[in-house]
Amino acid sequence: MQIQQFRYGADNLGYLVYGKTSAVAIDGGAAEAILSFLAEHNLKLAHVTNTHSHMDHLVGNQALLDQTDARYLDFEALMASGGIEIDGESIGLTHTPGHTRDSVCFYFEGVLISGDTLFNGKVGRCFTGDVDGFFQSIQKILAFSDDTLVYAGHDYVEEYMGFARALEPDNPHIDAYLAKYDPARVCATLGEEKQVDPFLRFNDEKIINILQQKGLSTETEKDRWRSLISLM
Repeated sequence: MQIQQFRYGADNLGYLVYGKTSAVAIDGGAAEAILSFLAEHNLKLAHVTNTHSHMDHLVGNQALLDQTDARYLDFEALMASGGIEIDGESIGLTHTPGHTRDSVCFYFEGVLISGDTLFNGKVGRCFTGDVDGFFQSIQKILAFSDDTLVYAGHDYVEEYMGFARALEPDNPHIDAYLAKYDPARVCATLGEEKQVDPFLRFNDEKIINILQQKGLSTETEKDRWRSLISLM
C-alpha cells in the first residue's frame, strides 16, 4: 500500500491510502484534490473515515461520499471492524483517546497516521481533560518501531520546534530535524520524534532536570507526563 498526503486549509493534512485498485480517504478535507488523484490513478474510493471528529477533519467527507460509491466509517464502525481492508491488505487502527475521546491512529507497513494525537514535533492538546488516558495513548504510539513514519493531522513543525528549542536550547537534534522538514510532504520517523519532542522524552534525564528546575513533579512517569502537559 502507498500513502499520499494532501494539504488543505492553513495547516491541515489529510491522506489517501491506496493499493492497486482501491483507496481509503482519511481526514479528506482536500476533497477535490483527492478526487483528481483517484481519477488520475484509476482508483476506486472504497472508504471515507477520520482520525477524530473535530470539524476541520470532517469537512471533506460529504463531497467525497457524494461523488463516489465510498462507504463512510465512523468511530463506532471503525471500532467494530478493528481495521480497514483494501485490495486484500489491512490498515490497522488503535484507539488513542486524549485529544478527543474518539481519536484513533491508523497504521500499516511502517506508517502511522496519528491525526491530532501526535503531531510532528509535539503531542496534541488534551481536550478531553483525561491526561492519564492520553498518557496511555502515547504509550501505545511509543511501542511502534523507531523507523515508523509519523504522518500527523496538521503541519505545526516550525512552531513546535520553536517550543522545543525554548525548552531545551542545547538539543543538537533540532537543527537536523528542521533541515529535513519538507512542507510538501510532512513526516518524520518515530525515532526522530523521540529526539526532539519533549513530550515523548519524559524519561530523559535532561527533560527531568528541566522539569525539576521549573519546580514540577518528576517522581513517576505519569508525574513527569503531567508536568510536561502543564507547559502547553
